[in-house]
Amino acid sequence: MATSDDNLVNVAELGRAVKRERERRKMGLRAVAEATGVSASTLSRIENGTCQPDADNIARLTKWLKMPVERIMGGQSKKGENQPVIYFPQEATPDIVEVHLRADKNLSPESAAALAELFRVAYTQFSKHEPKK
Repeated sequence: MATSDDNLVNVAELGRAVKRERERRKMGLRAVAEATGVSASTLSRIENGTCQPDADNIARLTKWLKMPVERIMGGQSKKGENQPVIYFPQEATPDIVEVHLRADKNLSPESAAALAELFRVAYTQFSKHEPKK
């Protein structure tokens, strides 16, 4: 039986992204299930990190998220292991910043999550207004 270190998919990363996008769009699990073709129960387990999604569900969700599938491939990084930060230019700036914060070895996962949320809120607030001339 495979351990969590042997998983090729970082389910925690996928779950965080699905939950964040679902909440941003103010959608319930059933609405996301209808939009993606992934069952509501599977979505719930992915958000909670308690299932290993199959390739079809990964493809459906990363497409819905507009997220490069490479972001969630490779499982969890091991302590001290350097892993590249992968993002595509079309991704939202807060998502790119969050990936960089989580990759920073000087930050605990909790600190990285808090800073990412702080940046996301500030970015949303300030990006809606044109600079005054």
